[in-house]
Amino acid sequence: MVAADIQNFSEGRTKARAYFCYLFSKNIPNRLPSLTQEMIMPRLVKIKADLEHCEGVYLLDNRGVQVTPTYTQDEKIEDDIGKIRAHRAYYYRAVREERCTITDPYPSLITQELTVTASTPIFDEKGKLTYVACLDMPLDEVLKISHLNTFDTAFSKLFKFSYATFSFALIAVALLLFINGVGSFFKGDISFLHISIEDMFKATILLTLSLAIFDLAKTLIEEEVLGQHKEHNISGPHKTMVKFLGSIIIALSIEALMLVFKFAITDPNKLMYAIYIMGGVSLLITSLAIYIKFTKNKNGDTQW
Repeated sequence: MVAADIQNFSEGRTKARAYFCYLFSKNIPNRLPSLTQEMIMPRLVKIKADLEHCEGVYLLDNRGVQVTPTYTQDEKIEDDIGKIRAHRAYYYRAVREERCTITDPYPSLITQELTVTASTPIFDEKGKLTYVACLDMPLDEVLKISHLNTFDTAFSKLFKFSYATFSFALIAVALLLFINGVGSFFKGDISFLHISIEDMFKATILLTLSLAIFDLAKTLIEEEVLGQHKEHNISGPHKTMVKFLGSIIIALSIEALMLVFKFAITDPNKLMYAIYIMGGVSLLITSLAIYIKFTKNKNGDTQW
């Protein structure tokens, strides 16, 4: 049941984050002069009162030290004042991303049940961080907030089925390329006594493309069908693009090298064609580097 809840949370995370961001932006003053705890906490407590099952709310300073009690449904936990929360994800993510964030589910110190913390940074009029407002919600309540409707569920299943179909079709293509790549060794009479550089390069290109397509299909199955979203410096779809283009660049580099050997022996006047391919490869590498640069956020963290 817990595994299914975490999977559902992953699918509805964007909706949950949008909901908490709306609550914070509507109630919490931000980028105003002379912000104080007395200005912020009543509004934060109001959010708690509006959320029937909210576990607690509290305020951290710009160093990650808790400066208010933890306001729960039944009491104020005064002992929490002065505790250092700088190592907690709800603090350093909000500070690092400079926006509202929600954490992954973790065991609550209050209820010992899985909980999710939403947090938002609060800045003064000069853009300097002053506080981080935090709100704890049980995982099951967050799931209700981010509950997928009937259309969401139907389209989610349709997309999973479509991704699975395309992925297995890609695996079939990769298998055909692999068979042809291995078969070219025998068709070209490649052996220790008779080595054809051209046939070897052709086989290498086929096997490289086979690996690239198989890796693409594997990533699609893992992330889009099975939902095994992993932590990466580059998010899932971008990671797939980078890995696939990387394999294509390798294949084109091998092709250019093959043409250099071929034209150097048979027709040196055509070496310019190999140089054109090398130029295209260089352009692809440069474009890929720019793509990676702009698809990673400034902290290398792609999660919401």
